[in-house]
Amino acid sequence: MLAELLLFAHVVGATVLFGTGAGIAFFMVMAHRTRDPVLIAHVSGTVVIADTIFTTTAAILQPVTGYLLARIIGWDLTEGWIALSLVLYIVTGIFWLPVVWIQIRLRNLARTAAASGTALPSAYFSLYRIWFAFGFPAFFAVTGILWLMLTKPTLL
Repeated sequence: MLAELLLFAHVVGATVLFGTGAGIAFFMVMAHRTRDPVLIAHVSGTVVIADTIFTTTAAILQPVTGYLLARIIGWDLTEGWIALSLVLYIVTGIFWLPVVWIQIRLRNLARTAAASGTALPSAYFSLYRIWFAFGFPAFFAVTGILWLMLTKPTLL
C-alpha cells in the first residue's frame, strides 16, 4: 500500500513538473510576443507564483518520493536508468534555477515599463533570450526522465 501511494505521489509530481513547465513556457512566450509591458507584467507575475507553488513543491518532493519508492521496491540507486534519471534531474535544476531568477527579473522589468508607460528595455529582451534558450535543455531532460521512468531500460 505504501509503495502504491509513493508511486502515485511520484507520478503526480512528475506530471506537475512537466505540465507546469510546459504551461509556463507557453504563457510566457505568448505574452512576450505581444511586447505589451502590462500584459507581460501580469502573465510573468502569475508564472512566478505558479513556479513557486507548483514547480518548487514538486521539485522538492520528487527526489524524496523517488528515493523512498526505490528503497521499498528494492531498486539500487546506481541502477542505470535511475542513475541517468538523477543526472538528468540535476541538469534540469541547473537550467531551471536561473530561469526562476530570470522570470522574476522579466516580471520586474515589465512592471517598471508598464508603470512608467515606456517600452520594454533592452535588458528585458536579453534576459528573455536566455530564459528561452535555457528552457530547451530543462524540457528535454524532464522528457528523458519521464521516458526512463516509464521504460526502465537496462543501461550499462
